[in-house]
Amino acid sequence: MTVDQLILHYPCVYHMANAGTWESMRQRGLLSTTALLDLFGIDGEERYRIESCHRRQSIEITSPHCGTVVIRDQAPMRESVLKKCLDGISPREWYELLNRKAFFWATDARVQTLLGAKLYRNQEHTVITVDTASLLAQHARRVTLSPINSGNTLYNPRPRGRHTFRTIADYPFEERRKKRGLANAVVELAVEYSVPDLISHTTAVELRRGDEILQTIYSRAR
Repeated sequence: MTVDQLILHYPCVYHMANAGTWESMRQRGLLSTTALLDLFGIDGEERYRIESCHRRQSIEITSPHCGTVVIRDQAPMRESVLKKCLDGISPREWYELLNRKAFFWATDARVQTLLGAKLYRNQEHTVITVDTASLLAQHARRVTLSPINSGNTLYNPRPRGRHTFRTIADYPFEERRKKRGLANAVVELAVEYSVPDLISHTTAVELRRGDEILQTIYSRAR
């Protein structure tokens, strides 16, 4: 796949976060779990529990200098099922691989599906729309693509491992498009570690619940 193809077919990508998190991301950027743990100085057993194990529930971390943030749960990723899906990688290695990435959905339809899921449909979420061309202009070298929802094993779980995430140049886009259609050819776009300049690439931030837009928090002036 080429960068131009990615921009053409997926002109925007989307990040879904807990309600109330935009101000922190506007200031700090979009940080992976690993980046957050580094920023907050979390080490030892607490870090291992958050970064290297399955998070059944969201976890709050606090620092006198950084305040408080919530690291989201991994409820859709059941470890008993995950173990059967992994190819050449241990559960710990998989969790750590995912936790080093800042994730975006390739289509708004994926966001809508997640917002409508049983776990989330009654909750408010912040949805950030990002201009793909702008993001790639700065971070293309650290971008990888996935053909699956890497954090979900609830429905028809697919095999996964280090091969799941491919660079743009190595991603088998045409093969995926023929098999699954354009909407599902790319599922996730991930940036290694963080997107510190997230605000520079953001076109809109909305507070959503299910299929309802409750508030437009930010809109880039045209």
